[in-house]
Amino acid sequence: MKIINLNDDTRFSKSLSWEAGAILHRPVIDNSRLQETVRTILDDVKERGNAAIKEYERKFDHVDMIDLLVSKEEKAEAKNWVSEELKRAILTAKSNIEKFHSAQKQVMPKIETSPGVVCWQKTLPIEKVGLYIPGGTAPLFSTVLMLAIPAKIAGCEEIILCSPPNKEGKIHPAILFAAETAGVDKIFKIGGVQAIGAMAYGTETVPKVYKIFGPGNQYVMEAKQWVSMKDVAIDMPAGPSEVEVIADETANPHFVASDLLSQAEHGADSQVILMTTSEQLAEEVAREVAVQLETLPRKELAEKSLANSRIIISGDMEEIISLTNRYAPEHLIIETKNYHEIAERITNAGSVFLGHFTPESAGDYASGTNHTLPTNGYARVYSGVNLDSFVKKITFQEITEEGIRHLGPTIKILAENESLHAHGNAVLLRLLGKK
Repeated sequence: MKIINLNDDTRFSKSLSWEAGAILHRPVIDNSRLQETVRTILDDVKERGNAAIKEYERKFDHVDMIDLLVSKEEKAEAKNWVSEELKRAILTAKSNIEKFHSAQKQVMPKIETSPGVVCWQKTLPIEKVGLYIPGGTAPLFSTVLMLAIPAKIAGCEEIILCSPPNKEGKIHPAILFAAETAGVDKIFKIGGVQAIGAMAYGTETVPKVYKIFGPGNQYVMEAKQWVSMKDVAIDMPAGPSEVEVIADETANPHFVASDLLSQAEHGADSQVILMTTSEQLAEEVAREVAVQLETLPRKELAEKSLANSRIIISGDMEEIISLTNRYAPEHLIIETKNYHEIAERITNAGSVFLGHFTPESAGDYASGTNHTLPTNGYARVYSGVNLDSFVKKITFQEITEEGIRHLGPTIKILAENESLHAHGNAVLLRLLGKK
């Protein structure tokens, strides 16, 4: 096995043999220093509400906020700032996301598990959900669609959104347009930890929600995990964004390099990995990454990400599949001649992109699948956001007199053998016909 470091000028002479744990090592983020800051802000928002939020907006977003709620006038103004071309693109993406997530609706039939014993399950929407949309270096209006559309399809009664304002106290117009298009009920000009606190606890103007969705920086992620322990549910734990590409000699090095860089430009702590059976492809991709990197407006961020990234060369596809399932990537692109066969062997990944003409960008924006996915190896146990993320399921059962006669003795024996005699008595009285 050989490893090429993507940010190393001597990469072509490298021939390393590492343990799997070292090969698959992700960037480590030490959150211990920010925990106290996050908890202080959350406690302050919980105690003082809007007053605290406005102080933190002044401190962190450098803006004096008068009204936290986006007005109808601001929404109307935003439409004028979004080009017709972008509006059409957002509407196309919306249509595809709606189609895919609408198809996820399921109705479970009533099941008679024993004579006279009928069980069923009812799906109900989570009534109040909150969406966090970062502003930062990239306005993620695509994430608005990915979260608000399935929430609307699920039937959530109240969908609120928080996003940080710029120094003029405005939210990016494309975020506002996407939110209006997707059916968000209220939009608030609040960023960072204070936004998570506002949605978790509620304030004079921000409704308390039952579940919070959306990406963010280290502070936002720490805030989400903290409030999830006591106050509100969250979509999933999350870390920096990542992509893995599996490729063989049939892959186009230009495509592979662009796939790696498309994820590297997300942030300095992102990670990209290529696993390939072809040493020639690996070297061509490494060269092409360096060429394409020079043209990127976000070159500086991508360069930092490449410091966490590598190319792994193995002559054994079985080894690559095993390493992939251990790594459990957020995004997995398979660019090989037999990509369907390899895909069948993948057990841990957030979302999989098949073939030479399926870039990860498609899932990020407009193919229809959701781009809110488990990172940091959580794909071993978590699914990406989907329609089920916005619903809860309640089970029901109905037992007739015949049913209790048939199943009651079994229930009574099981209860008494757990020393829970009141449970057994609840059955016995019905069997005896007590009135």
